[in-house]
Amino acid sequence: LTYAWIFNEYPSFVQQDQRRFVSQDTGNLYIAKVEASDAGNYTCVVTNAVTNSRALGPPTPLLLRNDGVMGEYEPKIEVQFPETVPSAKGTTVKLECFALGK
Repeated sequence: LTYAWIFNEYPSFVQQDQRRFVSQDTGNLYIAKVEASDAGNYTCVVTNAVTNSRALGPPTPLLLRNDGVMGEYEPKIEVQFPETVPSAKGTTVKLECFALGK
């Protein structure tokens, strides 16, 4: 399976960059330092490479808050790591780590 996200309408896919990342393990979309231009609807697209079929999730709206209700929170690591990561010699291993906080 591969994961991608549509921003507002097809074919406007979220482009990964220094602020945006799509986990190919979980399908989660991470956005660092949200900006006004990030507000809109996000739809997850899952593609099965074997059957070349796609499934779309429901749109998820991202709204910006200006009322300060979110507040500040202490830094934390968002993911849990396994004790070991088995791999074969010569293969590529990708570890994803996300820290949140303000």
